[in-house]
Amino acid sequence: MREACMRTVTHRQASQLLHNKFVVVLGDSIQRSVYKDLVLLLQRDSYLSVSQLKSKGELSFEQDCLVEGGRLGHMNNGTEYREVRQYRTDHHLVRFYFITRVFSRYMESILADFKHDLKPDVVIVNSCVWDVSRYNRKWVPEYKENLNNFFVQLKAVLPEESLVVWNMTMPLGKKIIGGFLVPEIQDMGPTLRYDVIEANFYGAMLADAYGLDVLDLHFLFRFSLQHRMNDGVHWNALAHRQITCLLLAHAAQAWGVELPNPLATGKVRTWLLDYKQTPNQSDYRPAGSMADSGHYGVPVWQQQLQYDGFGPHFYENELPTLSQFSTGYFSFENKTTDNGGNCYVRSGGNGRTAPAAPSWPGNNFVMKQKHTKRQYNPYARYNPNNRPYRY
Repeated sequence: MREACMRTVTHRQASQLLHNKFVVVLGDSIQRSVYKDLVLLLQRDSYLSVSQLKSKGELSFEQDCLVEGGRLGHMNNGTEYREVRQYRTDHHLVRFYFITRVFSRYMESILADFKHDLKPDVVIVNSCVWDVSRYNRKWVPEYKENLNNFFVQLKAVLPEESLVVWNMTMPLGKKIIGGFLVPEIQDMGPTLRYDVIEANFYGAMLADAYGLDVLDLHFLFRFSLQHRMNDGVHWNALAHRQITCLLLAHAAQAWGVELPNPLATGKVRTWLLDYKQTPNQSDYRPAGSMADSGHYGVPVWQQQLQYDGFGPHFYENELPTLSQFSTGYFSFENKTTDNGGNCYVRSGGNGRTAPAAPSWPGNNFVMKQKHTKRQYNPYARYNPNNRPYRY
């Protein structure tokens, strides 16, 4: 893997970067492991065990909870299998939905949740292997149509400032074994890796056309096949930690956050994250489309950037103490609503309320379309329908 990818994000950096953020992961078993590794990193600097990588549908993983499906329902390898997981603390919320098709009635129900309940700050999504193997052998027209329908509805539901990352499917092996390859599709095993390459092209180009971010994991891991498991589909804990670091580095650059490498030699840094505010945004040139980059799969965030400006420094794992950056960083539970439906956050035990948290400009080298973030307190959105949020 290239040097640009060989970086480490620590537990403290991940915890601060995703402070008061709602992250949603959508996809298959590999995306489940993406969710699990992120949940683990938010708690400590350690790697997933083999049993944790292989387990599915368990009632609890590292203090998360199984919300729906899995062992609460019927465990199977069919296209109707469901699993919804959630990890929640005072300042982090991460949710995983297992999907077998990029667009379906089930996906429409998930998008309806986003529309009527909390809006995700980050959506990490991939759906490919099941789409091209389990529904129709002539999958290309249907997959293109489903991708288009998904991106249209996702854009309509999410706020403009939400960061959506389309993960391209990782390289498959020549020989695929295990529960995924049911007897009905075993003859597709030798050629499925080529179908994935074609499907990756359609997914990446359509995601880019809709202004979403694309992370080409197929390209980045093409020379790291030693980390792929013996089943030819899944990947080990080292690979998944690298995926997590890539995603967090991508999010940091999208939000204009400098994410220093703790392993960098010759540099002593006392801070973890540095939020940079650009004094002259016109100095930045917009990021070109993937079609203009010469290679449709090279992530834009790998460009070397120089950040100018100033911002608050976060020390260790404590909350910011500067008054101008203190609002909006309180427990999700300490919220109230006035008679007009406006949301506030209670500040400590003094009973006073704080206005919405300050917003920071986006980084147009990563996010395709920059929008000013609306002022709101995380996890305190007013719901006009007064619908309860399900945990």
